[in-house]
Amino acid sequence: MFIPKRIIFEKDVLHYPMAQAILETFKDKPHTQIIQLSSNRIKAHIPGDELATQFREGKRTLVVDTKKSLKFQSCKPSAHYQLPLVSGCMGQCEYCYLNTNLGDKPFVRVHANIDEILCQANKYIEDRLPEITLFEGAATSDPIPVEPYTHALAKAITFFGNTSHGRFRFVTKFNDVDSLVHLPHHGHTEVRFSINTDYVISAYEKGTPSRDKRLEASLKMLQAGYPLGFLIAPVFIYPHWKEDYHELLELLKVQLPQKLNFPITFEIISHRYTLIAKNRILQVFPETTLPMIEKERQFKYGQFGYGKYIYPKETMDEIKDFFIHEINNLFTHKEIKYII
Repeated sequence: MFIPKRIIFEKDVLHYPMAQAILETFKDKPHTQIIQLSSNRIKAHIPGDELATQFREGKRTLVVDTKKSLKFQSCKPSAHYQLPLVSGCMGQCEYCYLNTNLGDKPFVRVHANIDEILCQANKYIEDRLPEITLFEGAATSDPIPVEPYTHALAKAITFFGNTSHGRFRFVTKFNDVDSLVHLPHHGHTEVRFSINTDYVISAYEKGTPSRDKRLEASLKMLQAGYPLGFLIAPVFIYPHWKEDYHELLELLKVQLPQKLNFPITFEIISHRYTLIAKNRILQVFPETTLPMIEKERQFKYGQFGYGKYIYPKETMDEIKDFFIHEINNLFTHKEIKYII
């Protein structure tokens, strides 16, 4: 669970039950500062004169606000739309694109007007009838660390469990899932766990649970009847990478039960970066060993109009061939969503 150093309540947000519940949870905690804004100048209350300090203090800050615009963004290839519950993450993964998307103070933000957000989701569902509409709940966040006091995922899972044409999915690196196990999800929410090799987790995924704790949490959700998936991302090319990723998949196969109600889904994303991200990462993590050498990469424009440095085509083909072979060889009831 994320215990913030400071909680900033936006002006008028305490009219909402979620905000009131968060205040009640933390108001007597001696190590959490409570800030109630009279205006919405959030960054002025997060200390730091240089980027690395601003980054660390932002990661320790929770902002409670309302989602003003209820126009949902698209979310290819994961879903039709993003479901805006939370943004930001307490983890300190060195490669994370949120290092650039969330600015110099990447605080965690939760939206207290959850009922309005779910009402808007229902409108999107109705607009696409009779098609199924799929929503992604972790496009700009990891919602699990704040779930014990926001209960945003619980509300969303219950909402989608009661819809006939709406489906929900979210991904997490964290393992605090006990509050979600007994919800009436009716198989309409797919839970995915972001997993990687021990080398990648220890080198680049600071402040996150171990591989084994993530796998343990995934089994809890599977036993609770949730459709289950795994996001293997980012895939890095390093000495013995094939042996390490084979070991990861082999461990997963051994732990999964033989009989599954839903296919296990796989999403594979190779490491990529933008120059803006690289520059910010090097400022925040000056000792990083992330492989970010442009001459070893291929430049490619992304869906949002900016370019990224990805592995060359021959390497990408090798990654695709490897994971297709391994997953098909080790798993029977499975679906590979994409390998990019």
